[in-house]
Amino acid sequence: MNMSRRKFVRGAAVGLAAGAVSAGAQLVPEKGEVPLVVSTWPFGQPANDAALKILLASGSILDAVERGIWVTEDDSPNGSVGLGGKPNAAGFVQLDACIMYGPGHKAGGVAALEGIRHPISAARRVMEKTPHVMLAGEGARVFALEEGLESVKGDNRKLYEKWRKERAALRKKNAANHDTIALLVLGADGNIAGGCSTSGLAGKLPGRVGDSPIIGSGLYIDNDVGAAGGTGIGENIMRYCGSFMVVELMRQGLHPQEAAEKTVRRIVQSERRDGLRINFVALDKHGRHGAAGTADTFKYSVATPGKSLVLDNPGYIVG
Repeated sequence: MNMSRRKFVRGAAVGLAAGAVSAGAQLVPEKGEVPLVVSTWPFGQPANDAALKILLASGSILDAVERGIWVTEDDSPNGSVGLGGKPNAAGFVQLDACIMYGPGHKAGGVAALEGIRHPISAARRVMEKTPHVMLAGEGARVFALEEGLESVKGDNRKLYEKWRKERAALRKKNAANHDTIALLVLGADGNIAGGCSTSGLAGKLPGRVGDSPIIGSGLYIDNDVGAAGGTGIGENIMRYCGSFMVVELMRQGLHPQEAAEKTVRRIVQSERRDGLRINFVALDKHGRHGAAGTADTFKYSVATPGKSLVLDNPGYIVG
């Protein structure tokens, strides 16, 4: 049957329009459950639960991040975060932390901080009460004290001697000598916040600062895209602005899982050496999340109003 030119053009236009609508629909990601809290390691689960409790009581996402990380900073047995963490080479525990708030792209951090119970709170005060992004060392400690944050005098020598005895065993097992809590929150209103806290690398040189308090390395948030946080050997993350890279890949349309995996692969391929310890968690504005890393023992924690889980690393990459 012959078809008039006008009918053919009209039919083609309708078909193209339908195809465009169909393709556009496929580009819209399925939304996950919110509010959503994602954090590193199994010890992140109680931190997630504390954060979620605040969110469900109509608390702010910043309060959720801060109070959630408090749980881990107070959990001295984890030996990785807070004043119960591993000492440096001089026998002192120096803490690093940062916090980011998506709206306004706000950030604050503290590094090489001694004797303050909650470094995440010091980081938040830097963000909210100063024109700066980071304070370090004694200056950070004085600021924290002036802000009324709790100071705790610990037995650093006892911790140091304990660590020295453990050091040989750790080396033989090729085990990690520290971990980090990176906690990300997506609120029900679509706003994002996150925080990161650690005692850093055991036996580090005094004053050494890892990735955890560095915006774009241990933590990065873009309120229009999503958030990412890292854990592992800080130097291996810092030199690539690892968390920033994950978020930028999400900006290009990658799922948080794909973005985390691609970042890890890129670092691994560039380094071309064994012994890398780099792990990332990520979430996006759609409530999707993911994780990837080079540690076969790495797990991450996820909490929503309907669940609180510890998940295996879905993106294990040998590195």
